[in-house]
Formats: sequence, C-alpha cells, structure tokens
Amino acid sequence: MSEPDFAGMVAVVTGGSSGIGLATVRLLAQCGALVANLDLAPDAADGAALAVKCDVADDGSVRSAIAEVVDRFGRLDVLVNNAGIGAQGDVSANDDEEWHRVFDVNVLGMVRVSRAALPYLRRAPAAAVVNTCSIVATAGLPQRALYSATKGAVLSLTLAMAADHVREGIRVNCVAPGTADTPWVGRLLGRAADPEAELAALRARQPMGRLVSAAEVANAIAYLASPLSGSTTGTVLAVDGGMHGLRLR
Repeated sequence: MSEPDFAGMVAVVTGGSSGIGLATVRLLAQCGALVANLDLAPDAADGAALAVKCDVADDGSVRSAIAEVVDRFGRLDVLVNNAGIGAQGDVSANDDEEWHRVFDVNVLGMVRVSRAALPYLRRAPAAAVVNTCSIVATAGLPQRALYSATKGAVLSLTLAMAADHVREGIRVNCVAPGTADTPWVGRLLGRAADPEAELAALRARQPMGRLVSAAEVANAIAYLASPLSGSTTGTVLAVDGGMHGLRLR
C-alpha cells in the first residue's frame, strides 16, 4: 500500500486504540486516508486519527459518532468494523447475561455501525466495509464457544451484507486472523498457569510457528478496503499463518 491508494478518502475504524485496530488506523492514514478512531477510549494515534468516543453497544452513541465524522470530513468511504471483546470457556462456562453482552458488542455492534454508516457509504464512489472476523469462525478451537459463535455470526453477516449491497457499489469483506500478537492475547497469556508454555503452544498451532502480527492483519484490511480491490467482495481473507488450510506432518 502507498499514499495515493486512499487519497481523499475518509475511513472509520472501530476499536482503533490498540492492537489490530491501531495498526489499521496508522496504515490507512499513512496511505492517504482521513481516519476516525471510534472507541470507548479513543486515541488519536499520534495525530493519525480523529478520536471519537463511541460505544458500539449503544445505538445513540454510534449514530452520534458517525455524524461527527461526516460533519468533520464531509463524507465516509471506508468502514472497518473491528471493535470486539473476547470470551473464554466451553458452552456451559458463561451465563445468559455474558452471552448477550458479547454478542451485543461483537455482532450487534457491527450491525449498529454499519446501519449508521450506510447512507453515507451509498454516496461514496468506492465504498468498502471490512469486518474483523477470526479463525475461530471456521475452526473449532477449545474453550472459545461464545467467542466462536460471535465470529461465526460475523462471517455470515459479512456474506449477507455483501449480497445486499453489491449493486449499490458497496463492497463488504472480512479478514480472519489467527492468534495475533495483541494486548488481548497478552492478557490471556498473563493469566495462564505457565505463560511461556501457553505461548509456545499458540505458536505451534499455526503452521508458520509464530503469532500473527497486528501489522499483517492491518495490511490485509487495507487491501480489502482499497479501491484497487474493486472486484473483491464477499471474501473471507485468512491471515493465520496457514492454520485454516494446511495440515503439516
């Protein structure tokens, strides 16, 4: 990616204050976009983004945040639905309240932001939506029942949105990272009985033998969002070190 790729375009990234979101904010800005970071604790990323406080679990907050971006920049071309929260355990580990809470952020959060952004995306000459999915949407990983269910919903939502909006000129895709080197994974490791052994196991699970970097996922998001990818829609792009398709001896 280079600066002209997003010149004159306005991009919204939810959950852009850390990890994959922050890497995406910085890359899109580097490539010429005007970027807004919508987050509960918004970060301007050293001046790379307009920081807008937004709770994706609250429809009023979402609509206000999108309106602020459009009032500031006059348009909206790219939406990166990245905000999300994690969950651990098997199907019995979390009560109904936690299931509702995680779905409210990870799935309905994308619905709320997309719904608020649609009127502006319909006016954009090269509109794109990129949702952050996960390897857990297509691979059964232990102790991730609730989180996996939300990301499976994100994958299906992405395909349905792509079908609904393709003839409006809005492309919709998702990126499916493997286990990434992010603050959330770092916190999980910190709670493990043996963090070093757990990290070794996570690395070994991915055929490349290492964690995915946030920058690598951001590059995939930028590819899907770029006007240069004008014929790519309804795609799930894996960034997982080969985990989804390779079976090494």
